[in-house]
Amino acid sequence: MRKLLVLALVGLAAQLVDGSLGMAYGLTSSTLLLVAGVAPAAASASVHLAEIGTTLAAGVAHWRFGNVDWRVVTRIALPGAIGAFAGATLLSSISTESAAPWMAGILFTLGAYLLVRFARPLRTDRVGGRLRGRFLGPLGLVAGFVDATGGGGWGPVATPALLVSGRMEPRKVIGSVDTAEFVVAGAASVGFLIGLGSEGFLLPTVAALLIGGLIAAPLAAWLVRIVPAQLLGAAVGGAIVLTNARTLIRSAELDGPVRPALYALLAACWLSALVLAVRALRRTRQTRAIAASAAEVSPAPAAAGTAPAELTATGTPAAR
Repeated sequence: MRKLLVLALVGLAAQLVDGSLGMAYGLTSSTLLLVAGVAPAAASASVHLAEIGTTLAAGVAHWRFGNVDWRVVTRIALPGAIGAFAGATLLSSISTESAAPWMAGILFTLGAYLLVRFARPLRTDRVGGRLRGRFLGPLGLVAGFVDATGGGGWGPVATPALLVSGRMEPRKVIGSVDTAEFVVAGAASVGFLIGLGSEGFLLPTVAALLIGGLIAAPLAAWLVRIVPAQLLGAAVGGAIVLTNARTLIRSAELDGPVRPALYALLAACWLSALVLAVRALRRTRQTRAIAASAAEVSPAPAAAGTAPAELTATGTPAAR
């Protein structure tokens, strides 16, 4: 009972992070299950089955808050589903011994990417034009495949790619990615069901993760507007890196002074990323404050070809 309660809290925390960043529910949950000794395929299968419910709730919540671009959702969801089904089929056919380092390696790489991504200032400016299908289709395909084989990865691959394009508001990127993930999670679950059978799903674990995620989904859709993604992304990335490094170090059979030295190095990298994230956040806020002050001080330019209106003693425009 205590284990299920812990898993429910993990599902709640993971969904809060995912709904605020547009990523990391699968990374966080799968990492914990691997540490608990769950087989990689079963961990990914259980997480994706739980995500069917959590992503549905998250999608509805984001839609109600106006965070969804349905054109983007329709163009990444189907390729993502194809990639996820293929990835689930592949992972189901790999032995546990071979899959554990593979999955930990993917999670470690994605965690490191989060560290680097959120240690730098986040791009907030937008350029004109719409995202094309020839960009969204391959993006969904790759993100779906990585998501199923790594137990997570849909958000870490899709969300930054859409943010970097500069063609969507950050909140709409997060809402659209979360909404499309419902289709991706469903396709991955079907792939795992075919490859592993129903016994491949840990139903008590699925239920605990689902309950926690459902509770957190509406709150996360609201938090996306106020939580600093800069700090949250760096914090989550470091935790994922350290946790999956444990599996990789064991697989490489590194013993003696090498193991603590590696952990110390990774912890130092995490701390450095957090410091850089704080600095980047401060610089971004200072820049916005200066821009807002300049906008308030500068008078609005008069329309071309018009002269300023003369005011009467009462402050109203004089008749001409």
